[in-house]
Amino acid sequence: MINQIGQIMLYVDDQDQAVRFWTDKVGFVVISEEDNGQGMRWIEIAPNKGAQTSFVLHNKQLIARMQPELNLNTPSLMFYDDDLDGLYQAFQEKGITVGDLVNMPQGRVFNFADDENNYFAVIEKK
Repeated sequence: MINQIGQIMLYVDDQDQAVRFWTDKVGFVVISEEDNGQGMRWIEIAPNKGAQTSFVLHNKQLIARMQPELNLNTPSLMFYDDDLDGLYQAFQEKGITVGDLVNMPQGRVFNFADDENNYFAVIEKK
C-alpha cells in the first residue's frame, strides 16, 4: 500500500526563476539538483530538509517533447501554515500576488501565484 506522497512534479517554463521564487520568496530549500548532461535537469525543493514531500522542478518544454502525452498542467495544491496572518503579510512584503483571506468551513485560506502565474492555496492549520 502507498503510505505517503513522496514527490510532486512541477513542470515550469523557467527552472532558475522557479527555484528563486520557491526559495527566496516562499522559503523552501533546495534538496538536490541533478543534470544528466544531455539537457535533462531537475531540481528538488521542499519546505525544509526533513520534509516528507518535495517538489521536483522540470523543464516543461523539454518534458513536452520527450513525453507529449503527459499532462503538464500545474496541480492544484493546498499548503498548511499555523500563522496565516504572518505568512500573508510576508508574501505581500515579498511582492507575491496573493488573493483575499477567506473564511472557509475548513478554516481561513488564501491563494497566491508563482512567477509563472500558477495559483496555489494556503490554509491555516493549528
